Amino acid sequence: MPCLTRKPTNWSTPQKYERSEDRQGYRSGHYKRNFQTTAGEVELKVPKLKGVPFETAIIERYRRRESSVEEALIEMYLAGVSVRRVEDITEALWGTKVSPGTISNLNKKAYKHIETWRTRPLTGEYPYVYVDGVYLKRSWGGEIQNVSILVAIGVSNDGSREIIGAAEGMKEDKGSWRSFFVWLKGRGLTGVRLIIGDKNLGMLETIPEVFPDARYQRCTVHFYRNIFSVTPRKKMKAVAMMLKAIHAQESKEAAREKARQVSEKLMKMKLSAAAKKLQDGIEETLTYMDFPTQHWTRIRTNNTIERLNREIKRRTKAIGAFPDGQSALMLVCARLRHVAGTQWGTRRYMNMNHLKYMEEDLQSDNIAG
Repeated sequence: MPCLTRKPTNWSTPQKYERSEDRQGYRSGHYKRNFQTTAGEVELKVPKLKGVPFETAIIERYRRRESSVEEALIEMYLAGVSVRRVEDITEALWGTKVSPGTISNLNKKAYKHIETWRTRPLTGEYPYVYVDGVYLKRSWGGEIQNVSILVAIGVSNDGSREIIGAAEGMKEDKGSWRSFFVWLKGRGLTGVRLIIGDKNLGMLETIPEVFPDARYQRCTVHFYRNIFSVTPRKKMKAVAMMLKAIHAQESKEAAREKARQVSEKLMKMKLSAAAKKLQDGIEETLTYMDFPTQHWTRIRTNNTIERLNREIKRRTKAIGAFPDGQSALMLVCARLRHVAGTQWGTRRYMNMNHLKYMEEDLQSDNIAG
């Protein structure tokens, strides 16, 4: 019977203490290393080799934490937990405090995936596009300055909402908006019929240049706020009811007539500044009436993106001032990506068949005419 403790002479693996030309590495003791897991910190004995690096199939080289631990740290930070609070939580859960530098390094790994999501190609058409900018704080040369993050939400042909873009916009000027729209178009944004947003001269000048077939709808809520800025507080409720009556009309012609009547009432109430703002801006707020009535309540305001902005402000409140615009952009995109993966981005926002049928009817009328 052959000896079970002796390996065959033709065995390809080098024998213990064997020295040969085929052997590439030699054992040289071991060293201790701490490894963090969800069950706490454990101590590993890692073999030291000469001539070749050592790496197991279970634990990657240089890794200090289990993957689930790293994912938990990233999720806590992106969910709005401050760095100091993350340190306290990790110490309570795993008995070891994680340094701010560790959290920063982990976030850099996550930001690579976020950047891929932010710059992904856009496929299909987006008839309705909501745009807005959110202002955050950044430190620059020892001073705290504003940095604007431009955000765009598109409604696709199947009626679902999608966050189609987010980019640093500095001061929301014409150059920033033009770069933002050109960037969206370069990624595949097509089929835009209506762009909904607050009034911004830079944006208004850029839309015809980049999307010549798209029309502009001024958010009615922002329009009301603009009029309220020159309205005494005691008269604000009455003015609000009159303004809402304009956009409650059944057609654009009726809304224009109602706006004329409201303007006359405002003049009688000695609110000439409010009447002037109404006369100058009313037409921009009535564009939605050229689209299906079933969509009116969805496309006459920018509320869908305003909710996202509030979520961004809530998350970034714990940060204070960002070190630069890129870090602000990445954190905003991380939060946007999280929201997009919830029910917000999966359920149907509106029935786009109404727009399809309306366009088909208009095309038939043009052919018949």
